[in-house]
Amino acid sequence: MIKVNTHEAKTKLSQLLAKIEQGDEQVIICRNGQPIATLNPWKESMKDPLKQHVQIKKVIFNEDPSIPLTVDEWPEEAR
Repeated sequence: MIKVNTHEAKTKLSQLLAKIEQGDEQVIICRNGQPIATLNPWKESMKDPLKQHVQIKKVIFNEDPSIPLTVDEWPEEAR
């Protein structure tokens, strides 16, 4: 983990990005000593946020979840 102030982050952005690309390095950008932002390596899962997860493909619905429940199907405390 690398901590830099905003001025250093602006002047050394290319170098910081190179360090992030080399490994799982994280850069924390601070203003007046307080963290305000992070730079993280890009993860493959972030490239396609609409891609269906492997575990979700295995979910099987035995009923249609969009059909409203009847009054009798609601739990007593929720009526």
